[in-house]
Amino acid sequence: MPELPEAEVVARQLRTQLLGAQLTECLIGRADIVREGLPTLSWYHGAVLEDVERYGKSVVLGFKKKNETRYAVAELGMTGLLLFRTTQTKYPQHVHVRMSFTGGREPELRYWNPRRFGRMSLLDQAGLDRYRTRRFGVDPLTVPCDKFVHLLQNRRGRLKPLLMHQQVIAGIGNIYANEILFRARLHPNREVNRLREATIGTLYATMQTVLREAISCGGSSVKDFYAPDGTEGQYKLRHLVYGKEGQPCPNRCGRIIRRLQSERSSFFCPNCQSNRLPG
Repeated sequence: MPELPEAEVVARQLRTQLLGAQLTECLIGRADIVREGLPTLSWYHGAVLEDVERYGKSVVLGFKKKNETRYAVAELGMTGLLLFRTTQTKYPQHVHVRMSFTGGREPELRYWNPRRFGRMSLLDQAGLDRYRTRRFGVDPLTVPCDKFVHLLQNRRGRLKPLLMHQQVIAGIGNIYANEILFRARLHPNREVNRLREATIGTLYATMQTVLREAISCGGSSVKDFYAPDGTEGQYKLRHLVYGKEGQPCPNRCGRIIRRLQSERSSFFCPNCQSNRLPG
């Protein structure tokens, strides 16, 4: 469930609590949780956490030792969380990685991932560059508007799947795709190549507004998301259509929020998001 806003909340908390801390021990509970780089694990002992970044839905920890920098990439996937030691978990047996630190505000960081759709990767700079190129498209918070417009003008297919295509636009999942499209008054099945430039500009502005508002609210705690300190994201209280099937449209247009039959979790208003509107 964690998407871009949740991953950004995680990255910001890690920066606040752990930048400058030294990694003293890293325990791997099961080898298959590390996608690549497991033989390099011993290098990280004694390294200092100097940077934390977010790429799409992943959080990247940058460690430095002597003159070398290496990275630990945590994919949050559907159920992955990075948690401080004081944060309680329902099923502690699913804590697969424990990182112990000295010199930070928190003594331990845990990687909890019961369904293991995400993994961790231990990478050098070249490996991280390949990982980013292979997995991530443009970042919706930093891509310039003109580049976003050009990107969509050169794509085909339905709008919602494109927003969620991580190799095209990195970080947007089902929750925020639904919310963005409702606020932009665009049907999930609109054909991308039929959108006018002004419409794409509206979509861009709406996308940025929704994602930034969600980050300011700590993300959306739907099902199992918690920030590293255990707090729940409150943006779920601002959801207008996600999970609202059968409820009145919040725009008070008189219609009811529907769910697309072909996609079990696409929610939309048939009046405010008509698929017959001009592009």
